[in-house]
Amino acid sequence: MTFELLISPGATTRRYRPNRWDVLAIPLVIGIVMSLVMGARQAIVRFDMGDRLALSLDPANLPGYALRSTLRMLIALVASLVFALTYATAAAKSRRLEQVLIPILDVLQSVPVLGYISFTVTAFIAFFPHSLVGVECAAIFAIFTSEAWNMAFSVHQSLTTIPADLRDASAVFGLTGWQRFWRLDVPFAMPGLIWNAMMSMSGGWFFVVASEAISVGDKQATLPGIGSYISIAIQQKDLGAIGWAILAMLVVIMFYDQLLFRPLVAWADRFKFEDTPGQIVPRAWVFDLLRRTRFLPWLLHPIDLALAWLRKLPLAGKFRPEASPAGGPRSVLVQVLDLVWYAGLAGVAAGLAWQLYRYLSPNVSASELLRVFRFGFETALRVFVLIMVACAIWVPIGIFIGLRPRVAAVVQPIAQFLAAFPANLLFPVAVILILKYSLDPNIFLLPLMILGTQWYLLFNVIAGASAFPQDLRDVSKEFRVRGFLWWRRVILPGIYPYILTGAITASGGCWNASIVAELVRWGHDTVRIDGLGAYIAQATTEGDYVKITLGVGVMSLYVALTNRVLWRPLYRMAERKLRLG
Repeated sequence: MTFELLISPGATTRRYRPNRWDVLAIPLVIGIVMSLVMGARQAIVRFDMGDRLALSLDPANLPGYALRSTLRMLIALVASLVFALTYATAAAKSRRLEQVLIPILDVLQSVPVLGYISFTVTAFIAFFPHSLVGVECAAIFAIFTSEAWNMAFSVHQSLTTIPADLRDASAVFGLTGWQRFWRLDVPFAMPGLIWNAMMSMSGGWFFVVASEAISVGDKQATLPGIGSYISIAIQQKDLGAIGWAILAMLVVIMFYDQLLFRPLVAWADRFKFEDTPGQIVPRAWVFDLLRRTRFLPWLLHPIDLALAWLRKLPLAGKFRPEASPAGGPRSVLVQVLDLVWYAGLAGVAAGLAWQLYRYLSPNVSASELLRVFRFGFETALRVFVLIMVACAIWVPIGIFIGLRPRVAAVVQPIAQFLAAFPANLLFPVAVILILKYSLDPNIFLLPLMILGTQWYLLFNVIAGASAFPQDLRDVSKEFRVRGFLWWRRVILPGIYPYILTGAITASGGCWNASIVAELVRWGHDTVRIDGLGAYIAQATTEGDYVKITLGVGVMSLYVALTNRVLWRPLYRMAERKLRLG
């Protein structure tokens, strides 16, 4: 198809006149676009902090609220995609940058989402004075912080495990860095990225409740949305309204699963790294419908041509494979640059540590510091145990689902709904049961830490099993590799990078969830266990910024140490020993 088809009438162009499939597809596309435009227009209104927006628990308002929440999450998802492709690519392509960017990413995913709002809402409101856009941007940014990190980890994992023969082929064909990015890097990362995007959308629902109620000083703005609807229902203890909100969430998840993610999974199947086609190809009715249309491809053809032209631009010079393998000899110049780089990092770290010491030392005693480090160790131990338990449960289940596309097609919307279900709605139940039956909080509060984060592991395992090459499955079957040997020699090594990515993101989510899971309230009743999360939550309630800074700083230190001692060595092993090709 070329530009001549757009300007030359006749027999050729008649091939692109609407057919019966266009009759279905065009209204569907127009309806989606119009809905998004209507939701966006409602956000562009005059607003000043302190103004009250009319919100009601009337279920008739839920469709409009659902549209507003979904639009915020989609915008945050697009921003997360751009962030993941740029940030993770920079970390994967530069050894020096990786040593800084990945630990920072570990810390960012562990910092409580509500902490981002307090630092950004004032700036966004200043950028858009007297407009609701500023508050909307603050809410979208808060949702972005719940969606971006696991997508970035997924892209980084994919780019660091690209098979050697594919990298060599890109060099043989003379691809530039820009061309290699679009022809190799992005396609190879796409299957795992799509499953993590699903998890991001689902995980974002947990933070929608917090992000749609923005506070600046003593003024508050509650944005219309399902999250604010749930928040008001909890305040008024209206169980019926909570039920309507959960039903609305289920309907919305079903809609974007059918219209967005299921077609993307079917489309991404073409990027699986294998020499033989899979026995069962994922199907999606929307994807099949769009492929059968004539008018829509003709209408979008100029955009497709422009994107193809951009992908082919000879930017960044020709790609060359590494001169020596990882761990091989390095030139004197490289060693000198490494020395300068490490010295610079040490200087920056020392400067930040000195500033933090100056801020905390007048108000924090040695005994308080030791107590916080003890709390951090207790929370770290809980996180480690929960991740191990989650791996034991969800890795086999995820492999079973991922190796069976028909099962995955059924489980996909169910898993999205379970991952999207606001786990904080179960917190009051936990408090009531613990107090009524005198249960041990150290045991029965633990599930609250993993409820919302275990899905990171499941979605990544499903993505890895779905992308596992069919030819390797056929070879293992041909050689009759079965039972424990199959698990140990075939499937677990084959999807190990995905398991590792899921464990890292779930671990960061656990640290984040500890803020609300180690100190749980329902009315006047409170249940607490000792830990860093409870310490930060208590300091936040008291408005003690010194303790908040100390708690977040110690949490960041624990996360960075875990990254250095545990996750980085495991990632290096994946790059050295478990790369296909």
